[in-house]
Amino acid sequence: MKYIEKHRTHRIGWLRAAVLGANDGIVSTASLVVGVAAAETGQAAVLVAGVAGLVAGAMSMAAGEYVSVSSQADTENADLQREREELATQGEQELEELAAIYASRGLESDLARQVAVQLMAHDALGAHARDELGISAMLSARPVQAALASAGTFAVGAALPLLVAVLAPFNQLIWMVTASSLVFLALLGAVSARTGGAPVLRGTVRVTFWGALAMALTAGVGALFGAVV
Repeated sequence: MKYIEKHRTHRIGWLRAAVLGANDGIVSTASLVVGVAAAETGQAAVLVAGVAGLVAGAMSMAAGEYVSVSSQADTENADLQREREELATQGEQELEELAAIYASRGLESDLARQVAVQLMAHDALGAHARDELGISAMLSARPVQAALASAGTFAVGAALPLLVAVLAPFNQLIWMVTASSLVFLALLGAVSARTGGAPVLRGTVRVTFWGALAMALTAGVGALFGAVV
């Protein structure tokens, strides 16, 4: 029976975007709701601000992820094109370069060259992309996947504190949204850590701490400007 190891690196592309989107959705919407509520503007204004924040935030996350990951993809494609040209015009130098990489990782010089020859005979561009440039199919940039994951999870994350704001009495809205959002953040931290194979407690504390800090600062700003008004 063939032994197959289970790794989690194939999840990096979508997991990073999904965790970022959900975390930002919870934190930004909860902070917005708490800040507007602290200014004592009324529940209708709080809900309008929350919905506007959800829509704007989801679109911003999608656009930001798509643009940033597309820039990464453009860089990867440019490097791959340059590597194709070098393989076509400087094949021997590229072979020596790949052999040197393997030698630096601990192989004897002769063996390193043999490995480089065989790998280049099989897939020269793939060998150089993986071992020289650090580009692999598993970890390569996927702009559409990142944009959809980030926007979708942002909307889901933002909907949670917004739903609490809809159901909570206005005089209890701030503490109910704050408390429930901290619970949501703790769950997100635990689930994302578990999915990525990281320590659950560390992930939970990390996400919850920064979320609590963001909401506290926003509530302070809302209370300050509300008092001035």
